[in-house]
Amino acid sequence: MAGINLLVTKDEFICSICLENLRDPVSIPCGHNFCMKCITECWDQMGVCRCPQCRETYAPRLVLCRNTLLAEVVERLAHSDVDLDVSQNVAGPDDVECDVCSEKKCTAVKSCLTCLASYCESHIQPHYMNAAWKNHRLLNPTANLPQKICTKHHKGLKFFCESDETCICTMCVVTGHKWHAMAELETVRQRKQAILKETVSTIQKRLDKKMKKLDEAKKSVDRIKISADQEVQKTKKCFSDLIHYIEKTQQKVVDHIGEQEKMETEKAKQLIKLLEKEVKELEKRKGELTEFSETEDNIHFLQNFPSQCVPLGEEDSLNITMTKDFSFENMRKKLYNLKGYLDKVSQWGVEQITPTVGEALACTIQSSGPETREEFLQYACQFTLDLDTAHPKICLSDGNRKMTLMKDPLSYPDHPSRFNCYQQVLCKESLRGPRCYYEVEWKGSAVLGVTKERISRKGWGADCRLGGNNMSWSLCCSASGFYARYNNMETLVSAPCDSRIGVFLDRTSSSLSFYSIRDKMTLLYKFQASFDEPLYMGFGLFHSPGFSVTICNLSPSA
Repeated sequence: MAGINLLVTKDEFICSICLENLRDPVSIPCGHNFCMKCITECWDQMGVCRCPQCRETYAPRLVLCRNTLLAEVVERLAHSDVDLDVSQNVAGPDDVECDVCSEKKCTAVKSCLTCLASYCESHIQPHYMNAAWKNHRLLNPTANLPQKICTKHHKGLKFFCESDETCICTMCVVTGHKWHAMAELETVRQRKQAILKETVSTIQKRLDKKMKKLDEAKKSVDRIKISADQEVQKTKKCFSDLIHYIEKTQQKVVDHIGEQEKMETEKAKQLIKLLEKEVKELEKRKGELTEFSETEDNIHFLQNFPSQCVPLGEEDSLNITMTKDFSFENMRKKLYNLKGYLDKVSQWGVEQITPTVGEALACTIQSSGPETREEFLQYACQFTLDLDTAHPKICLSDGNRKMTLMKDPLSYPDHPSRFNCYQQVLCKESLRGPRCYYEVEWKGSAVLGVTKERISRKGWGADCRLGGNNMSWSLCCSASGFYARYNNMETLVSAPCDSRIGVFLDRTSSSLSFYSIRDKMTLLYKFQASFDEPLYMGFGLFHSPGFSVTICNLSPSA
């Protein structure tokens, strides 16, 4: 027996009635084992021969005999060092332990709220078999049984006091909570369970909404990455094209200079050859004349003098003209302008480069400006009038896109940027980018201009008037015609009167142009200047109240 490897659990040698090791074990036909004394007393109390575990009934009453083999096994195991394999039933760190097991704690299968204890599979059996324990409240194993008893009366918590929002026992009902609203735990649990369910449903809805937004945000990240990669590729291609065009132009200029160098070098060699020949002839002629002048024979000298003084023919070398140096000054000026512009672009912030760099490069590559209105609209910009600069007699409307001359001054607050004499107003937004186009409609008599930000605002001086100084340019419009004004000098413009005017600022060609818009774009006047500083649109009204200027809302399809 000592060499037998027992793969059994400890529960197989415990009597399910006394919960102790089997003493004088007996076996009944259903296969269950008990202590002889325990099963005999159990049958005497019940008055019927029934298995306490499986409820199998036997009639007549069985004659019990000691199971000699089982008794010997239990006895030998009690005196042997053999370790029983109880690993399948021993409670782990996260399991609830049986409160009855004395040696190795087994895993509890039930907890009793009446006993306030937890039981393993073997020790829970009396709750199923004995009538006195059948009414005990069993639940799944729980480790916090002490929390389920009243700390004051040491009884099980059976009711819920809704007045104090706490669980109470039967003694609490008749003592401190006598007149309070209370209910059974199960009833309150069901009611609060419904509230909890509704809360969980609300949270689920919010969770679904957040998950949807999260999914959209993740998709946005992917779209942003794709869009950024596309823009990087487009930008690289744009700069590569620009570099390619510059290198191509550079090569053309270098080749042209090389061809001119070769041509001029050939001309120089030809000239050198002719000059060397003419020098030899002149030296020979000089020697002959020197020798002739030294003769002592007067008669010979006088007789031959006419033939010796015949002038030489015109030199062929005089027909060859050479270029002393190669000058591409005009081209270099344009390249330096481009270089200066690119230097400014490199110093811009990202927010300035983003909307304009593509346009700037496109304008740099293009050799000619827009011609049709559709081409002009590619550079359309949106502007609003700045109330802080408006003269008191100017009323702004239509989202600060229209100005109207009033008869009486308005109650505008004092502001250092406000025109106090000339009836003028500037826009909030500056003219950004290499090219900018906008259109205005005027009524009555108006001044349409572009100015630097530092134009004066106070007084009647020419430094405050649009076109009256060297920092602003303007087109004066009236029913009698147009005239351009810069630095207080006016130029009459011969063109039909048109109430809609297009203004085009092209920094790439250093020009500011005004166009009449009818069947086609007709140039009224073009200013040539360096527009390096920030520029702002400006408008003025004069003569009668009611005259107005409106900034048109443009789009590519306008």
